Amino acid sequence: MIYRSWDERWSDLHEYFKYSPEIRRAIYTTNAIESRNCQLRKVAKNRSTFSTDAAIFKILYLATRNASEKWTTPIKRLGMAFNQFAIEFGKERVPF
Repeated sequence: MIYRSWDERWSDLHEYFKYSPEIRRAIYTTNAIESRNCQLRKVAKNRSTFSTDAAIFKILYLATRNASEKWTTPIKRLGMAFNQFAIEFGKERVPF
């Protein structure tokens, strides 16, 4: 089963492993961002109606504040990742 999964997705995995370790770490770190977005969607979905726009902003703010207490690990070697992105994709595509 594992072999079949890798074999079916090898083209995606192969593309991923072509990048340097710094770029792969930056790509992997986006999973944390997706996790945060999922938490915010979950909070907004649990309450189907909001009295005002300010009400949803307050709930999202509180959810972010509560989740941020768990964020303790900084992204390691982020500067190196930006340098590798600039080399790989060109400086005009990488905002510093």
